[in-house]
Amino acid sequence: MAERLTIIDFVEKYVAKYSQNPFLWEKNLDTNVWEPTTYDETLKKAKRIAAGLMALGVQKGEKISYLSEGRDMWVIGELGVLYAGAVNVPLSIKLEETNDLVFRVKHSDSKYVITSKFQLPKVRKILPECPMVEKVIIFDEVADKQDNELYISEVIAMGDEFLAKNEDLFIQRYRSVEPDDYANISYTSGTTADPKGILLTHRNYTANVEQAHSVIGVEPGDRMLIILPLDHCFAHVAGFYTMMSYGASIGTVPSGKSGKEALRNIPVSIKEFKPNVMLSVPTLAKSFKKNIESTIKKSGPTVEKLYNFALNNAIAYNKEGYNKGTQFADIFRKPLMLLFDKIIFKKVREGLGGHMKFFVGGGALLDIDLQRYYYAIGIPMYQGYGLSEATPIISANSPAKHIFGSSGKIVQPMEIKILDADGVEQPFGQKGEICIKGENVMAGYWKNPKSTADTIVDGWLHTGDMGYMRDEEMLYVVGRFKSLLIAADGEKYSPEGIEENLVESSKYIDGALLHNSQDPYTIALITPNKEALKAYAKELGLDPATHEAKVKMLELLQSEVNMYRKGGRLFGAFPERWLPAAVCVLPEPWTEQNHFLNSSMKVVRGRVEEAYKANMEFAYTPEGKNIVNEINLASLS
Repeated sequence: MAERLTIIDFVEKYVAKYSQNPFLWEKNLDTNVWEPTTYDETLKKAKRIAAGLMALGVQKGEKISYLSEGRDMWVIGELGVLYAGAVNVPLSIKLEETNDLVFRVKHSDSKYVITSKFQLPKVRKILPECPMVEKVIIFDEVADKQDNELYISEVIAMGDEFLAKNEDLFIQRYRSVEPDDYANISYTSGTTADPKGILLTHRNYTANVEQAHSVIGVEPGDRMLIILPLDHCFAHVAGFYTMMSYGASIGTVPSGKSGKEALRNIPVSIKEFKPNVMLSVPTLAKSFKKNIESTIKKSGPTVEKLYNFALNNAIAYNKEGYNKGTQFADIFRKPLMLLFDKIIFKKVREGLGGHMKFFVGGGALLDIDLQRYYYAIGIPMYQGYGLSEATPIISANSPAKHIFGSSGKIVQPMEIKILDADGVEQPFGQKGEICIKGENVMAGYWKNPKSTADTIVDGWLHTGDMGYMRDEEMLYVVGRFKSLLIAADGEKYSPEGIEENLVESSKYIDGALLHNSQDPYTIALITPNKEALKAYAKELGLDPATHEAKVKMLELLQSEVNMYRKGGRLFGAFPERWLPAAVCVLPEPWTEQNHFLNSSMKVVRGRVEEAYKANMEFAYTPEGKNIVNEINLASLS
């Protein structure tokens, strides 16, 4: 059995091994130079912060809420919290509403908050509702510092003074941390009124890093640019700790005053930092692809045709990844592929820094065509699967073993089983709920024993996701087990395939969610692409604002939904009985701001269904079954 390391044991081990290697990279905005911080420097500064927190009065096991953009000090500061024996409560900077922050700070029992100058106004706003918070620690200097606020530089100075007098107490504190002590309380994205606090222990993290080693690796000199939020455990495991265990390094994108400013910094950071690997989610991957194709298009029709020919040739050669080059025709495709790689795709890769080896994909399920695309241009995107309750990695594709469309090889050591609705284990190829057991399974939900008992049964984490095993190693995730369509006769069906295909196959549909809970028929909740619909109306010579135009728009949407029925262009793609018989056209898109998408860009089904309960009830009436109805017409306004 592997040694049960704490994060502190883990950091001490790899800092000793790679002390002079760069670990953190941050862009100096004054000089425009990316500056490194070595492993040794990272740990020394973290210990100074930890000692400062002890001097401030932080006790072992106390909670510290953490709200900041990604930066060196995010990582160093969190290590400081852990070395002080405290528990970090990382919060998403996307949390905008006061109630969201208030709940998390109060529910976690946080007595301290660490934040940046950009997030400080949010913190100040909620403090009257969080009387338990004693001090706010700020990474940056501000013009109007208040009495209950301290700069991180002051905490470091307090740490230096504490270490000079009480180094033995400090060593005693961090050595007292046990593997099963909590490291983080990581809150869910708010799929319910009260988000659940996921308790992740020191051993959860170090075990998942060890498991991650079984599927993927990097070289000591490799650099990872982390463009995902640092508050998520995916950035911790696949980013901080896995890179540390290989002697590699991480960089963070410079933040801005707004999310849009930070997004604008991503392309520049990629070109300057020249990463070897990046963590990504489908939305970012699609954005990169769109930018590449836009650049190609601007180069003229000749270049675009050559690019498309090269792309199609590479896709035909690669197939599903694991079986590339296995057909006779591939003998002729390979020389062309190598040629086009030199004259076309090499230049494309330069737009992503020129040194990229691969992406690690997380978040929502990754479109197989997107995987084929990145594989063709020479930067494979290896899809993985996990969830925060599993710290989070459960499986991943890798250079050694990958199949497009799969969620990859199960990490080791870890047990997995697929259960049907009655709890019966399923054989290979049969779908059911994915359940896992291993040291990466969370300790439970903070202050929520009922949800803990419902989710972890006899040590097995019930993920709520549906999937199947192709063989002993490869997992396929196909949707949510707990969001099944259930017909009136009790038959069940996972709707994700239809939902995703509706969006992919129609330029007039931006989002689709199917519902059937033992109802007479399935209905679809659709967020329309209003601009595309208006353009369609104008092509018909109609003013988009008129009643006549809106009727035509709704009839077009109905024809798009009907594409899977007899006579439609995709007839037979899905079982007829699960196709929507009624459509609710929704007035606004799903976004993180309106809470219909979570931070992983997944639709929060429960919230959408609750918000549009009246629309759904109307869709089960004779009037509502006709797409041209008063509610749908109003939604197009």
